[in-house]
Amino acid sequence: MKKLKLSPRKIRHKKIRKKIKGTSFCPRLSVFRSNKHIFIQLIDDEKGKTIISISDIKKKIKGNKTEIAKKMGIELAKMAKEKKVVRVVFDRGGYKYHGRIKAVAEGMREEGLNF
Repeated sequence: MKKLKLSPRKIRHKKIRKKIKGTSFCPRLSVFRSNKHIFIQLIDDEKGKTIISISDIKKKIKGNKTEIAKKMGIELAKMAKEKKVVRVVFDRGGYKYHGRIKAVAEGMREEGLNF
């Protein structure tokens, strides 16, 4: 039987997930990006529940993909403050920290969320 190779992103993501865990006080901020869209979630790994999730599919935000990602980060940070979350653990999903992933992180930091 032929063994399947993992993509470099999947390998990086497995390494990251070994080290970080989200709690109810400090949830995991998970970011997934496709070629067209971005998906962000706050996850409590102890309970196995998603606290907040947001994506740009239903939102009608103007701008390029990086600008949209930053606005999504700002919006998620506002939603997190309403749920009394001020500190998160950043899970970049195996993606390198630049472009849209960096824009999400900067947007959340602008709103006062601590990493």
